[in-house]
Amino acid sequence: MIRIFDLVFSCLAILVLSPLFIIIIIFLKFTGEGEVFFLQDRVGKDKKYFKLYKFVTMLKNSQNIGTGTVTIKNDPRILPFGSFLRNSKINELPQLINIFIGNMSLIGPRPQAERCFNAFPIDLQSVIVKMKPGLSGIGPIVFRAEEDILDGHDNVHFYDEVISPYKALVEAWYLDKQNIFTYFLLIFITLQVVLMPSSSLVWKIFKDLPVPPDELKVHLNFISYR
Repeated sequence: MIRIFDLVFSCLAILVLSPLFIIIIIFLKFTGEGEVFFLQDRVGKDKKYFKLYKFVTMLKNSQNIGTGTVTIKNDPRILPFGSFLRNSKINELPQLINIFIGNMSLIGPRPQAERCFNAFPIDLQSVIVKMKPGLSGIGPIVFRAEEDILDGHDNVHFYDEVISPYKALVEAWYLDKQNIFTYFLLIFITLQVVLMPSSSLVWKIFKDLPVPPDELKVHLNFISYR
């Protein structure tokens, strides 16, 4: 059933957003480095790798420069127009193609690059790969301001030691929650946090989410409703 909704929603979204896509494609083609799409291998269901589609926001070969696949606030690798695309999340919309193809769902764990996936605890890696990655989901909602969280920390170390273990817990939490009701509920919360980034609604609705470590509570707008 969820696959049917993925197909319907991705088709409709691609059709409705096609004028916006055309404008962005033209703009990217004649600015920055002339590239339009960024394709990167990501870990998918059953640990099968697939090419993730995004609009280009960073310099070519950026994954081999600086902090690699970990992006920080005001990252010098980000192109001028890329900042707008990233802040508005428009850069993520080409993943509708991945959803249409079938290697992603509208809702699921955030698709990770191999380096970031390998930072997850081993026991949780095997849980996360039982699900299709999602354009949105509980992980992307909770960690919607990840670049801001990293600001002021030893970025790679803080990501590996604090963010990654908790992110894996949150993504693994979703495995037992997958159903059509949660699917639509997470779509609604996604739209809500896009409009109100500081919202704590996710904690109010999903009261059984793993409690974040103290270092993350403020950053994640955590409020205990238990």
